[in-house]
Amino acid sequence: MSVIWEAKCKMCRRAGVKLFLKGDRCYTKKCALERRNFPPGQHGPRLRDRKLSEYGEQLREKQKLRQIYHLREAQFHRYVQEAQRARGVTGEVLLRQLEMRLDNVVYRLGFANSRGQARQMVSHRFITVNGRRVNIPSYQVRPGDVIAIHESKRNTTLGKEALARAAEHNPPAWLRYDPNTMQGVVVQLPEREQIDTNVDLQKIIEFYSR
Repeated sequence: MSVIWEAKCKMCRRAGVKLFLKGDRCYTKKCALERRNFPPGQHGPRLRDRKLSEYGEQLREKQKLRQIYHLREAQFHRYVQEAQRARGVTGEVLLRQLEMRLDNVVYRLGFANSRGQARQMVSHRFITVNGRRVNIPSYQVRPGDVIAIHESKRNTTLGKEALARAAEHNPPAWLRYDPNTMQGVVVQLPEREQIDTNVDLQKIIEFYSR
């Protein structure tokens, strides 16, 4: 499993926005960005209002999106290349591919409080797709797929927490969760307006087109 070793709160402070990498903590006053709203490092406060170059803005947007979805640079670059070859608006195709990753769908359904936790649940065989266990976080789900917690994991502490969280969670319109069957369904491919990821997709595509 790919692991990002850098401190997650430093990523948010460097980006200048919340990337929601630490789950519930990001919604509390304990969030590092709430207490220290400037870049990390000795000279962080001085850099808060510094104007970035065009390249700097493109790099920042690219890093934001990559870190939001917990991807290494090489893996993220492959998604960009696939989006560039596909039909449609490249930025929207890229975002849709990232949203349709299994770990992201687990997070969007409310089974996990962060994409990092969702990735761990998938890797540890907590998740089934259409009744079969899948332990590949990058697995691309499709409309009609049924996502659930495996029966053998439902009585574990993490499994109980996941089901309780999903029952109270309100997933985006392209997903549906039934608390009675404890299953989520991919209703359709997500549209751009249904994805709350706040990044400038055009700057990201420009970064890789240099």
